[in-house]
Amino acid sequence: MAKLANLKPALSSMAPRLNVAGPANERERSSLRSKTEPAFRWYNTARWRKLRMEVITRDRFTCRMCKRIEPNTANLVADHVIPHRNDPVKFWEGKLQTLCRTCHSTTKQKAESSMPKGVWY
Repeated sequence: MAKLANLKPALSSMAPRLNVAGPANERERSSLRSKTEPAFRWYNTARWRKLRMEVITRDRFTCRMCKRIEPNTANLVADHVIPHRNDPVKFWEGKLQTLCRTCHSTTKQKAESSMPKGVWY
């Protein structure tokens, strides 16, 4: 029987194929989105920051999904219950809820991606 050190790999290594044509990192992707998506700019306004804090305060710093109380507002997201899809009316007047970053990035994103497009708008 051959020693493991003497065995050659059955597969050759492949070059990484992720982000071949896209931005090299998250900062570049974010910069690109800020130029192409109008809603991305809305998140940087004083109006949004005020609205976000009103929603977080209304919900008493508690995630609506996992019910965790989070005193650090940097870990909370004011989430649009129905995705706005860059519609200014839905963005500013749509129903908002407080989610922790974990629930927003996992549970909510998974639910949105699995739903047919017609259901959300």
